Amino acid sequence: MTSPGEAGLLDAARAGNAQALEELLERHEPRLYRFARRLCRNPADAEDVLQESLLAAARGIGGFRGASSLSTWLYTIARSHCIKTHRRRRSAPMEISLEAEEAALAREHPDPAPDPEATLRARRLEAALERALARLDRPYREVLILRDVEGLTAPEVATVTGLSIAAVKSRLHRARARVREEMAPLLAPRGEPVVEAESDRPCPDVIRLFSRYLEGDISPRTCARMEKHLAACPRCRASCDTLRSALETCRAAPTPKVPPALQEKVRTAIRQVVAPAAARTS
Repeated sequence: MTSPGEAGLLDAARAGNAQALEELLERHEPRLYRFARRLCRNPADAEDVLQESLLAAARGIGGFRGASSLSTWLYTIARSHCIKTHRRRRSAPMEISLEAEEAALAREHPDPAPDPEATLRARRLEAALERALARLDRPYREVLILRDVEGLTAPEVATVTGLSIAAVKSRLHRARARVREEMAPLLAPRGEPVVEAESDRPCPDVIRLFSRYLEGDISPRTCARMEKHLAACPRCRASCDTLRSALETCRAAPTPKVPPALQEKVRTAIRQVVAPAAARTS
């Protein structure tokens, strides 16, 4: 369940090797920080969640038996701390300004690419994604982040959230539809508006259907009917294209850099946790 490259580190960490534990957690730190940033919607909260999650993992690594992958276990811990932080604050997700998000992305990810137009478009897409995620209710936001940004499988998302796989997919399809709707104006091909022409016949809920198709959850017969409909309906075809582009933007979401001061703070705290344990085993 854990990748072969980190299996040796995991064994050593469970045996009390402090250096192996630190290296193991360092590997997962950037992705946990990205997850916390997007789920908490507050940079300060995300920093607290990252530190608390890695400390909890350092204390509990000896009890990790590999029933799930290490990353799934760590996301479960981080999600729990995000929820606790939100409950302490009792605050709604922050409204994200597109302009402010573009400026933040430019600071975090300076792009040396020579094409200013392409760079600007990429940043606008990233900022639009952040705003779309912020507007999702947390139950929908977390499944989309875990599945489409972090790349977990639906069963892994179910493990992290404690939901059934069916419930995960139901929330996922709704979240994808909402994110696509938010991002659609930016995702239409250049020079082409999003197709919204009326049809003589009512169209199926093609976005949910296409999302189910991407999860491998529709029958070959339904798939054939969907493809036939898309071939004849420009509006639905454009909708599916923008959903596909939205999910590509999710998968390409950059990993924010963990602030060096936070990294050092986390390292110091972990060493304080593992030093007494190492002394007891020596």
